[in-house]
Amino acid sequence: MRILAIETSCDETAAAVVQNGVNLLGSSVASSEELHQKTGGIVPEVAAREQVRSIIPVINEALGQVTSLASDFSNLVDAIAVTSGPGLLGSLLIGVETAKTLAFAWQKPLVAVNHLVGHVYGNFVENAELLAKDIFPAVVLVVSGGHTDLILMNNHRDFRWLGGTLDDAAGEAFDKAARILGLGYPGGPAISTAAGERPLGAPSQNKLPRPVINEPHFDFSFSGLKTALGTLVKQSPTLTSNEVSGLALEFQEAVTDCLVTKTIKAARSFAAKSILLAGGVAANKRLREKLGKSAGNIPVFFPEFRFCTDNAAMIGSAAFFNQKFVSWENLEPDSTLSLQP
Repeated sequence: MRILAIETSCDETAAAVVQNGVNLLGSSVASSEELHQKTGGIVPEVAAREQVRSIIPVINEALGQVTSLASDFSNLVDAIAVTSGPGLLGSLLIGVETAKTLAFAWQKPLVAVNHLVGHVYGNFVENAELLAKDIFPAVVLVVSGGHTDLILMNNHRDFRWLGGTLDDAAGEAFDKAARILGLGYPGGPAISTAAGERPLGAPSQNKLPRPVINEPHFDFSFSGLKTALGTLVKQSPTLTSNEVSGLALEFQEAVTDCLVTKTIKAARSFAAKSILLAGGVAANKRLREKLGKSAGNIPVFFPEFRFCTDNAAMIGSAAFFNQKFVSWENLEPDSTLSLQP
């Protein structure tokens, strides 16, 4: 089954053709990140405007990569999938309305995909070996710019939300910390670059808190961590490059400590057979390193770096494994969609 997937939940405009949930036949992504670097964050109106310009060229490029399979685009795919939420409402509208139009014009079934579920399936794209493994139940850490969630995945279509952030998402915390330290946008890569590399267990000169890390629940909190960093910076308004690097390093250590500790706790509590990492922050090498070493004998799976940030391939994969067709007449974007009950 070949699925044309569309993703426009934030500032990326993406399309992909995915076969049987695993094989990526064509993919295209256009990002307006450079525009948002000037403002230090995403401006929703700017993102949506760029997506209006990019949506058709991106779809044409993705389909054009597989034109040898059919004489026209309408015969290339068996279904259309689209991110229906959560995300920026204006951006979601671009993708949803485009998908509805194609589903109607080509008379193809339509699948609405939760963006957070999509991130989970970044692990499956171009990874057919994962299907042969006994991975369920799996604990999934979905950690991105706007979301931080722990999920128990008993099987495809069977997700149970365990906990999430009580305030800022980890990605938001990285963005705010980078702004405090004057490191630019996006914050995650900026913090990671400034932090450099440090052996596991090496001491830190600047100790930041690890909020709610020892609490019995599976929730996270990063707002207080950001505040603590701001307090340290205010105490030393003129920071050397080495001091900035040290603070970036300690902030990254604090965030990843919280993420890893709660994930491992959940995996052991529910006798998970595997751990999956997903979302934009899944590209953080320090997080991958810590999670892999802390999991012990529990296998840990990571998506390829290109499938961590927003992309349409993961949406196509999620649509295949969680097929739930919807009527194009009734599909509307939901910016507040979540995995919580």
